[in-house]
Amino acid sequence: MQKEKKIKSISYAKWGYIFILPFFLTYFIFSLIPLFDTIRNSFYEYYTSGLKVIGPKWVGFQNYISLLSADLPKYAWNTFVMWVLGFVPQIVIALLLASWFTNNRMKIRGKQFFKVVIYLPNLIMASAFAMLFFALFSNAGPVNGILKGLGIISEPIRFMESTLGARTLVALMNFLMWFGNTTIMLMAAIMGINPSVFEAAELDGCTNSQKFFRITLPQIKPLLTYTLITSLIGGLQMFDVPQILTNGQGAPDRTTMTLIMFLNNHLKSKNYGMAGALSMYLFVISGILCYFVFKINMDKDPDGSRSAAKKARKLAKKGGQA
Repeated sequence: MQKEKKIKSISYAKWGYIFILPFFLTYFIFSLIPLFDTIRNSFYEYYTSGLKVIGPKWVGFQNYISLLSADLPKYAWNTFVMWVLGFVPQIVIALLLASWFTNNRMKIRGKQFFKVVIYLPNLIMASAFAMLFFALFSNAGPVNGILKGLGIISEPIRFMESTLGARTLVALMNFLMWFGNTTIMLMAAIMGINPSVFEAAELDGCTNSQKFFRITLPQIKPLLTYTLITSLIGGLQMFDVPQILTNGQGAPDRTTMTLIMFLNNHLKSKNYGMAGALSMYLFVISGILCYFVFKINMDKDPDGSRSAAKKARKLAKKGGQA
């Protein structure tokens, strides 16, 4: 008998590893190594005083304690307030526009035009946006000029000299820059829902509000979770708009100073120990917030087995009492 020839199998798996190797090398060099270096610096006294470099000297958790006793809680509160003022209107208006544009019964004309218009602010650089708003809402700017011309005010409103005015302008700019992107994503999510579900709901006599809260929102929950998480991370990294609008001062009285602006001040003064500790605070806060958002929005009963078992126990309990 002739020996059966062994057929050599060809594996192409190695080519996959070779193709993704550049990404991992880049990530390791430019992300992972700096991350570990930041963690290391956070435990050292390491700063520059004039031409003299102090440290690195091991101080343990002293940098973390010093930040908490400084203005870190105040700047964290500033960041949170401006994020809420910008994100809440953003998600509400984005949901409203997405539901309108995807509703075939409304027959809105020029949908493509409106999509382009609402997305355009996302293409404008934050620096240009900040300079535009600085010119519009200055004491001698067009907004005050129009209000005075209409007789609504007699003296110019000093937007940048009040806490509410400055925070509102920062939040408004963040809202205008990102609500178009959120709207487009939510429209894509709603359009991915099976139309037969809405048709069945209409045959059962459901109102538009019932369809929105009972069908649309539960179906787009994963994308809403993604939007909330990315917005939280973006809010913690808020820097360019308040930095340019207030010239890095966080005016008035540092009420618009964000965590990243605070971090930038430490980096400019070459205080690498405090900057590293603040970076680790931001990392931990981001992780905790994202974890809670994910847990809150996670579907705990995806197949309905828990609710079915609960109903069965209730029925069995009633039957036993009877």
